[in-house]
Amino acid sequence: MKLRTLFFSIAALALFGQAEDAVPKPPKPQVQFTTTLGSFTVELDPDAAPKTVANFLEYVESDFYQGTTFHRVIKTFMIQGGSPAAADGSTKTLRSPVVNEAKQASEKGLKNVRGAIAMARTSNPDSATSQFFINVVDNVRLDYPNPDGAGYCVFGHVVEGMETVDNIRNVETAPGDRPVTAVVITSAKLLDADARRPVAANQAQ
Repeated sequence: MKLRTLFFSIAALALFGQAEDAVPKPPKPQVQFTTTLGSFTVELDPDAAPKTVANFLEYVESDFYQGTTFHRVIKTFMIQGGSPAAADGSTKTLRSPVVNEAKQASEKGLKNVRGAIAMARTSNPDSATSQFFINVVDNVRLDYPNPDGAGYCVFGHVVEGMETVDNIRNVETAPGDRPVTAVVITSAKLLDADARRPVAANQAQ
């Protein structure tokens, strides 16, 4: 009797595990950027960098990025956008900095490779707010723990429109790596409101 009970218990656990596996997870959130040079879409990874993704989506859904620019472009490195200094000369309001999740994102397999989107920051590892960059080449020197013991947090990758990213990387730039002709983000929108994402961004303390 005990062996039979044990058998049924094991079988029930196995079936429960299969049932859990059978439930599909909601899709990962995707954000489409439209710029004056075309559009591209990034897919975010809330499992690898939940606070970073939540922070980024809050900027997206508040229309923060609309009217901002890709203000720093280095053809052999990356394109950087999201500065609060908008193309029309106004300045947007920043949220509190988000904690650097580069270590756990790296452990989940997210690296600074071509097409990866990561957070820009100062020398303070926990200083990222709205600015992000897209790697246009493999930049392994930015992966945790390089270059300063903290790394740069990757939180997604381009899944469509890499040709637009390349259009941006190839623009003419002035001293300071600023495009001669502004590359403006005309919209940034979440494509699926039901996509899997963190509930709220836990900011750096």
